[in-house]
Amino acid sequence: MSYFPSLLLQAAGSTEQKISILYLLKEGGVLMIPLLLCSIVLVYVFVERWLILSRTSRLDPRFMNQIREYITGSNLQGAKSLAHNADSPVGRIIEKGISRIGKPIEHIEKSMESAGKLEVYQLEKNLSILSTIAGIAPMFGFLGTIAGMIILFFNIQHQGFSLENIAGGIYTKMVTSAVGLIIGLLAYVAYNYFNAQINKQVNKMEAAAVEFLDILQEPAR
Repeated sequence: MSYFPSLLLQAAGSTEQKISILYLLKEGGVLMIPLLLCSIVLVYVFVERWLILSRTSRLDPRFMNQIREYITGSNLQGAKSLAHNADSPVGRIIEKGISRIGKPIEHIEKSMESAGKLEVYQLEKNLSILSTIAGIAPMFGFLGTIAGMIILFFNIQHQGFSLENIAGGIYTKMVTSAVGLIIGLLAYVAYNYFNAQINKQVNKMEAAAVEFLDILQEPAR
């Protein structure tokens, strides 16, 4: 127990040294490389999906009313142009339905359903990457910390017990766990946020498809 006073003196002196974040990241070890790659991919996918979903979510609230006016007025070309220019999942589904007008209602419904599945696939593109990062980033972090602890005990065994060995093996290697958890948490939040936005768009597509089919059957009522 006689080593405690000397350890306290060393610790008191070490507090005067400023800790650099870049230094900690550098000392995190080789497993900081995959974590860095995960963070880069996370930022890319987040920006890419955010831009796509922001663009596709824009739709004129009067869109379906205008479609109704065109169809009831037998202006199918006008309705098709309006749907095409909407440049949104709802617009493309309605455009597919308009292009099938004249065929049995069941055929139109199936065509719109197929178009809807394609739109959902496009909206969900790259979301699996976020899910994967949310799962593996913390694992990389924990692995880095475990590797650091192994090095710590190896140094203690071969070099003896010292504050330097403990500090070098713990506080720097714990960085990988912290970074991994942060990246994983951000990826998890982004994944759930985009899923919620996609669900909103899917609900809009379903509502628009039902309303469109109702419009087609109105003259027969």
